[in-house]
Amino acid sequence: MSSAISRRLPLLLLVSVLVALVVYLQWPKSVTIKEKHQRVVSVKTVQIAQATFKDSVEAVGTSRANEQVFITSKYSDLVDEVSFQDGDTVKKGEILVRLNSREEAAKVKEYEANLAESVAQLNRFQDLFTKKATSKSIVDQQEAKTKAISAQLLSAKIKLNDLTIKAPFSGVLGFREISLGALIDVGDIITSLDDLSVIKVDFSVPERYLTTVAVGQLIEATNIAYKDQIFVGKVTSIDSRIDSVTRTLKVRAEIPNNDTKLRAGMLLNIEIIRNVEQLLQVPESAVIPIEDKHFVFVVEDGKAVKKQLHIGRRYHGFVEVLDGIKVGAKVVIEGALKLRDGTSVNVLENNT
Repeated sequence: MSSAISRRLPLLLLVSVLVALVVYLQWPKSVTIKEKHQRVVSVKTVQIAQATFKDSVEAVGTSRANEQVFITSKYSDLVDEVSFQDGDTVKKGEILVRLNSREEAAKVKEYEANLAESVAQLNRFQDLFTKKATSKSIVDQQEAKTKAISAQLLSAKIKLNDLTIKAPFSGVLGFREISLGALIDVGDIITSLDDLSVIKVDFSVPERYLTTVAVGQLIEATNIAYKDQIFVGKVTSIDSRIDSVTRTLKVRAEIPNNDTKLRAGMLLNIEIIRNVEQLLQVPESAVIPIEDKHFVFVVEDGKAVKKQLHIGRRYHGFVEVLDGIKVGAKVVIEGALKLRDGTSVNVLENNT
């Protein structure tokens, strides 16, 4: 039996070698086909072009009206008339409230009568003095009396005028805090008045921006109430001091607000536009950082080509490209992590 096995051993070895040879010849081809099928990666691209790049400083500020005041009374008296409603728009000098002024009006008439009589008496004494029928001291006394009555009349007219409360400037009124017939005291708030034609906003920036922030620079402001709208204004003044605690510089800007969309007290996100340039930039999501270098994949002839970039500043999801790719290059923005240099790609339509 052992001699039979010995005779068959060369045949078994020959069969084994043939099987191995067939596997060797067939296996790489099937694996290669499978590998090629797996290496086609679907990606999305964007064509690179020159775009606007804004060099800006970001800050947060609170808006306030161009002019704002609480309307109060200088005197304690009864309210005779209220001429406005909540939220009314008023012009400068428009009457808002009349307080009880009958007593003051009577005093004005009394002083006017006294002044007329005193002036007439003064004229008679002056005529007599020219005829040397009276002394100079009597004329002087009457003249002093006339001046005193005139001063009393002026004071009475000022008080009478103050009992009629008017708008000090044009603007929008707040809530009415008084009622007809109410007794108000000195300093009681009647309502508020805001000039919203221009909105002022104060904000702070780090002191390192002192040399790059200047009066006249444009600002862009946004608020959560108006998500898709940008309000444009300009820097109007810069504080003369740096805050020694926070090491920040206070800046004030003004924003035209003719449509009165902005209100006092709103939180505004501010961007000071220091410079606007046209340059090459790529989406930040397309850049692959490896150690201290940056790469992107560019689609050329249906294949992904890995290219090194030299980048500059970053702005709102974009990166400035100093060198590495040119205008018109199709850069992969989705699927780059699956790629290797030379990988075949299937470019999907980018609907964004």
